[in-house]
Amino acid sequence: MSKEKIRQVLKEHGKFSTDIDTLADDADLYEAGMTSHASVNVMLALEDTFDLEFPDRMLKRSVFESINAINAAIEELTA
Repeated sequence: MSKEKIRQVLKEHGKFSTDIDTLADDADLYEAGMTSHASVNVMLALEDTFDLEFPDRMLKRSVFESINAINAAIEELTA
């Protein structure tokens, strides 16, 4: 469920040149075309979608580099 929501947010805010549905959950989103600017928009949209706030310690590239990484961060914050 979460990964589907994450993909939807990425589709709307990630500004990918490739179809997000073709990427594996562990694919590098930056290699797929997400810019650092787009990642900020993705982060804000994820916060709205999942009703949470990413703490400063999670505001780094590795947290947003794949669907699996984003999902793990969200699971940690909503546990």
